[in-house]
Amino acid sequence: MLDTLLTALGLVLILEGLLPMISPRRWRGLFEQMLQLQEGQIRFFGLLMVVFGLVVIWLLA
Repeated sequence: MLDTLLTALGLVLILEGLLPMISPRRWRGLFEQMLQLQEGQIRFFGLLMVVFGLVVIWLLA
């Protein structure tokens, strides 16, 4: 179980690191746009990501 969790964490880190590595200027622009969002918008986006992740896990299980 721990191996699977660490593998998933590693994959997340790889995916999160791809955009800043490939296109740092675009990543900076996206980050600046995110700073302009209100807290409610950020929470909603976070909720969508959690739900999407749960659906993916449910489909794979």
